[in-house]
Amino acid sequence: MYNHAMPISGCEIRICDSCGLRYPLAEGHPYGTRCPACLGRTRVVLTRKLAAEPGHGLSDNSHREGAKTAKESNEAREGGLAVLLDNIRSAWNAGSILRSAEGFGFAHAFFCGITPTPENEAVTRASLGAEDSVPWSYHKDAVKLVGGLKREGWQVYALEEDERAVILEEYEREDRKAVLIVGNEITGVDPELLDLCERIFFIPMRGEKKSFNAAVAFGVAAHALQNPRRRNVSQ
Repeated sequence: MYNHAMPISGCEIRICDSCGLRYPLAEGHPYGTRCPACLGRTRVVLTRKLAAEPGHGLSDNSHREGAKTAKESNEAREGGLAVLLDNIRSAWNAGSILRSAEGFGFAHAFFCGITPTPENEAVTRASLGAEDSVPWSYHKDAVKLVGGLKREGWQVYALEEDERAVILEEYEREDRKAVLIVGNEITGVDPELLDLCERIFFIPMRGEKKSFNAAVAFGVAAHALQNPRRRNVSQ
C-alpha cells in the first residue's frame, strides 16, 4: 500500500459477473458492490485485512478492453522491463507512473482493473505524451494477465508491504523479461497477484510515514531495477 484515504480495516477483491472486471473494494466504501465499469453484479473472491494510513480518494473509469496506443506488446515480449498498474485509483498516479516508465526505458505498461488508461485526459496531462512512446494495453483481470505472462517466461515482481518482501536493494539482474506490479493506493497489490510473484520488494522508510505515494514508489523501484546489483558469478 502507498497511501490511504481513511482508517480502513479490510477490503474485498471482487469480480464482475457481467464484464469480468477484477477490482478491490475497501470496507465501508460508498460506491457499493456494483461494478464500477458496467454496474453489473459482482462477487467476492477473497478478503483481506489492511493497515490504515492517510491518503487520497477514489477515481474510477469505464475502460475499453484491449485498448492500445503506440505499438503492440511485441517489444515487451522480446525482453526488458514492464510495469503493471493493478487497480490504481488516481489518474495522476497512472499518468505519472507512465511518464516515469518512459524515462526509465520500460518496454510496456499494463493497465488493469479500474486503473484509468491514457484514453483519460487526466492521465495524459500527467504523462506528458509518454503514452506515445511506451506501448500499453488494458486488461480487466490482472491475475489472468499475469498467469499468461508467467507461461510466456516472464519474471514477476511486486512492490508491496508483505511478510515475504525483501528490501529493494537486494534485486539482482536476471536475463529474463520482467514485470513490476504496483498496486491500489488503499488496498495494495491483489493477494493472488502476490502469490504469483517470484519476488516481492519493499522500500525502507526513514521517517514517520509508513509508505510512499504510488507514483513516487514506482520511480524509486524503477531506478533500482534499472541499476541492480550484479550477481557474483565467480566459483
